Amino acid sequence: MKTFLFWNLNKKPLIDNIVSLTQFYDVDVLMFCEWNIVIADLLNALNADGKGSYYYIPGNCEKIKIFTKFPNEFIKPVFESDRLTIRHITLPGSDSILLAVIHFVDKYNWDDDSQNAECYNLAETIKETELRLGHSRTVLVGDLNMNPFQAGVIMANGLHAVMTKKIASSMSRKVQQKEYKFFYNPMWNLLGDHFPGVPGTYYLRQGVHKVYFWNMLDQVLIRPELLDNFRVEDLEIVEFDGKVSLLNSQGYPNKKQYSDHLPIKFTLAI
Repeated sequence: MKTFLFWNLNKKPLIDNIVSLTQFYDVDVLMFCEWNIVIADLLNALNADGKGSYYYIPGNCEKIKIFTKFPNEFIKPVFESDRLTIRHITLPGSDSILLAVIHFVDKYNWDDDSQNAECYNLAETIKETELRLGHSRTVLVGDLNMNPFQAGVIMANGLHAVMTKKIASSMSRKVQQKEYKFFYNPMWNLLGDHFPGVPGTYYLRQGVHKVYFWNMLDQVLIRPELLDNFRVEDLEIVEFDGKVSLLNSQGYPNKKQYSDHLPIKFTLAI
């Protein structure tokens, strides 16, 4: 099993917290957005005292930074834009996967309709990359700046991300004779307060009529081909970095000391 962790850092220099997270959860792949850290400083901290063996995986997508425990030749960029990087992970002795990491356009500058329309472009980019690489063993992870129930996430011509493995396992469905492949969105499992832990990755209270309070902006979506490699039990919104809580005294993300987003962690059998 490999452990993956994504975190929107809110441009904070959270080196100590990142090191604590990697050690506490034994993270294999670290993914970040809203980055404001000197890469060499984090690498030195991750690999200090022989505690880690991390590599920085360079790319042309400036909004995403990736660090892994395996060298560059095993995780190569196959598509990059300003906000999206797709890496082909080809570890010896296992099937390759496509890891797509994104910092999607935000709600402050894009309304829901515009975000939904942009989801079509994202879905097409992923599909074209899958066709070019010859497989659909794809994981999409990052700050989607949308909730799992927003139209762009669930629409067939958007990300087409559904809430159950059973639906996703049917692989695709047709609308007007056109085939649309599914993603499985396990983040639905973490919405609400039925299970222990926070019910979202981002909290926002506003003096307007429509407020969700907790939002699930940071998500991981899994193609049907990888359902057997993914354990929903290992999916977690991370509140504790191994040393300190990332929440404030009210139980919301401590954006003054850390980030306004909480990290998400998941595992894949690759």
